[in-house]
Amino acid sequence: MQVIVLGGGSWGTALAALASKRVNTTLWARDAAVVEEINTHHTNSKYLKDIALPAQLQARYDIAPLLGEDTQETLIILGVPVAAMDGICQQLQKLPLSTCVNTSVLWTCKGLQPDTGSLTHQLVTHHLSPHMKAGLGIGVLSGPSFAKEVARGLPVALTVATQHKPTAKRTTQALHGQHARIYSSTDIIGVETGGALKNVMAIACGISDGLQLGDNARAALITRGLAEIQRLGLALGGNTETFFGLTGLGDLVLTTTGALSRNRQVGLAIGQGQRLEDVLATGITAEGVYCVQAALNLGKQHQIELPITEAVYQVLFQNLSPDTAVRQLLEREARAEGLNA
Repeated sequence: MQVIVLGGGSWGTALAALASKRVNTTLWARDAAVVEEINTHHTNSKYLKDIALPAQLQARYDIAPLLGEDTQETLIILGVPVAAMDGICQQLQKLPLSTCVNTSVLWTCKGLQPDTGSLTHQLVTHHLSPHMKAGLGIGVLSGPSFAKEVARGLPVALTVATQHKPTAKRTTQALHGQHARIYSSTDIIGVETGGALKNVMAIACGISDGLQLGDNARAALITRGLAEIQRLGLALGGNTETFFGLTGLGDLVLTTTGALSRNRQVGLAIGQGQRLEDVLATGITAEGVYCVQAALNLGKQHQIELPITEAVYQVLFQNLSPDTAVRQLLEREARAEGLNA
């Protein structure tokens, strides 16, 4: 079996390093300098500073040979952000149909398509439907995880969501054991919804922390944020238990409290008075910024209240002050606690 990781950023590199300890793994990156550094020095200082990578991990910047004819079992991991998924899927359309029965495609991005509000599996299916009919397996890998910790070999638990049993088996074979525990699920919708909206909630918690509103406020945002995620996820077709597992509550807690959370960092800066455009100009990538409007639109389509999501959207894009957003959330009509409160 072989693993091909497309994407030489922090998460793609971390997963490639993890997989290379178990199976033959190749990392593709578009930056030739990154490829050269990985192959020569076994480091990726651009994205994972001061972290040594396994010597057996090999990198390439020419994608075509990686997607050629190959009869061995292959797991292709897409370690790219949501914005890059359309382009990478167009590359995957070049996969020979004859190899699809031995191949699985796994993506790791957490967000919604900004223009359409589509979940990532809908985009993948749109591009790769003929390949799926020929036997290609697809799935999403998600859960509470920071790339730097995974790259350092610290423990992590992740979930692969797929309805294709060979894909779950290949993912487990490539990643399970030593430092990583891999669980399986068939709830792609629930896993993707949890992954997308937890980023919005992390921005909200970052704003709260930036305003120095305290631990009580953060706990309230996490709890009510989970209810908000679950409301939308159930409406889209997700399963209740998913939202209390690794890809729901687990990922939500990590992203809303962890110092390495980029979405929380954006919220912190805004809560401290910085402008969104200035924060993003530093080069930080925060998926919650790019999917908050799509999430809000989905809520309106399904007639679901998403008050925290709406508050974050108004702060980011409608010049609502963070203080006013907090006051408006607190002044909402009192009601009994529950999923729809």
